[in-house]
Amino acid sequence: MNYIKLIYLSIFCGIISILSFFNIVYSYYLNLHLNLNTYIYTFVLSFFLMILFYISNGKDEKKITIYEKILTILFGYFLLPLIISIPFYFSIYNLTFINSYFEAISGFTSTGFTIFENINHIDQSLILWRSASQWLGGLYFLFSIIILIDIFDLSFKKSLTNFISFNKAETLKQSLKIFLLYSLITLVIFITLNIFGIRSFNSLNLAMTIISSGGFLPSNDLSTILINNPQIIITSLLMLTSFFSLFLVYNLIFTKNHNLNFFNEDIHLLFYFITLLFIFFIFLDFDNNFISLFLSLTSSVSNIGFSLNNNSKNLSFIFLILVMIGGSFFSTSSGIRFLKIYSLFKYSINEILSYSRPKNIYVNKLLFSKEFFQLNEIYKYFLSVIIFVISLLLLTFLLTLSGIEFENSFKLSVLTLMNTVNSSMYGLSDFSFYELQYFTKYFLIFFMIMGRLEFLTLLIICKKFLFKN
Repeated sequence: MNYIKLIYLSIFCGIISILSFFNIVYSYYLNLHLNLNTYIYTFVLSFFLMILFYISNGKDEKKITIYEKILTILFGYFLLPLIISIPFYFSIYNLTFINSYFEAISGFTSTGFTIFENINHIDQSLILWRSASQWLGGLYFLFSIIILIDIFDLSFKKSLTNFISFNKAETLKQSLKIFLLYSLITLVIFITLNIFGIRSFNSLNLAMTIISSGGFLPSNDLSTILINNPQIIITSLLMLTSFFSLFLVYNLIFTKNHNLNFFNEDIHLLFYFITLLFIFFIFLDFDNNFISLFLSLTSSVSNIGFSLNNNSKNLSFIFLILVMIGGSFFSTSSGIRFLKIYSLFKYSINEILSYSRPKNIYVNKLLFSKEFFQLNEIYKYFLSVIIFVISLLLLTFLLTLSGIEFENSFKLSVLTLMNTVNSSMYGLSDFSFYELQYFTKYFLIFFMIMGRLEFLTLLIICKKFLFKN
């Protein structure tokens, strides 16, 4: 193993040890001794692995290949949840290993599927640990973008740095910036929720859920946490932090001499969201409860997924479409990405028109942008969509074979690949993951991880191992 692989894993093992230490202190402070030993085990193991990985990194200055980077990220998605699962497995709730690992993977991938049927019966320290696993997973996802930046187009790199490629110093710089921004935004969300009268414990858990676009809640029902309209509205607005770019506010305040092209994706997302808001308010507010509908809208576009129980279920297909589209590239939301779909649509329309009206000239570039579409980027977008469709059909088939009816299998497949929690607005609020067969849970674990990785990485791995030349 080379330097970047080990130091990368060492950093996140260190963060796990800090989070477990926080849970130890929290448990002592509130006299929650039921699961105290589990956090001690986690702290010792994660701290040991942090030291081991750091010492073993060596002085190999060999440049790491893109294949090694992808395998490192993928290995982390399996290893780190294994450590996170320790408090679940050794808790007083008698969870099997697969259930503990399923819960940890669901949190780390910011999906939110849970094997617990009654969250109100779980002690507060374990609820906090579930939320922390989401927070860590969201940070890991953002770090993975920096590590894998070479496979993405130049416009993404230009939004971060003026360097042609990311060396170790630039990777460290951008990773530190992400960590500080991510932590600061989490703190701002926590303080804001407190100001609006939400209990501090719930505010902390919601803050870690919102910033990571996760789905774990500190209660069985969101309506017991958000008890008035101002709380629902502010929570809905805060969920947009995982829809737009993490760097949006930072760039607006601290970055100078940038034109609209620099905020290209966020501007498109803003117009996209305003259009959705108009359509939902005018045409889809069947129950005359737009505040609840607004929360479901922001929850879907940000790939969080939770909603109030009084949500209209006849819009479930529309919400699933919004989940599949997702948000910004540099946010913690999943999805195909709106900019990809818009680029493919505009390019395809222009190609069709160019054949039907060959004398006309059609410009292949985005609004608010001076850059033209690159054909290789269009190919990447197209392949990403194709891989998503194939993955969706495959997972739906596997879930149907395991005994789940087709409609629920399709919905669950979309939510799994988009890392979005099941809730009443998708018609799956009563779905029980605890009763699923072991093989079904293994399928969901694998596809939750695949959904968190950029689909393009699958093509690169396949090319590496299937096509030697």
